[in-house]
Amino acid sequence: MSISIKPLADRVIVAPAAAEEKTKSGIIIPDTAKEKPQRGEVVAVGEGKVSEQGALMKPQVQVGDQVLYGKYAGTEISVDGSDYLIMRESDILAIL
Repeated sequence: MSISIKPLADRVIVAPAAAEEKTKSGIIIPDTAKEKPQRGEVVAVGEGKVSEQGALMKPQVQVGDQVLYGKYAGTEISVDGSDYLIMRESDILAIL
């Protein structure tokens, strides 16, 4: 997946996973009750953060990683008709 924007510093762009359409038991979830997904795929990564000593700290995530992030993490953006979240690497809780 290629994206036309490049995040700066320790920012990461994530394509959120689709919201669940039905429960494991088969109950269909209406649009009004769907929760915002908290997992997605990293599609772009910035160069990294500069430490207080002036050294560049490389990001721990890479393009293609499946990640978990906080419920209210990031800022929603739309690029070329697709929705993404741009967030700091520290907003990512885990790599799956």
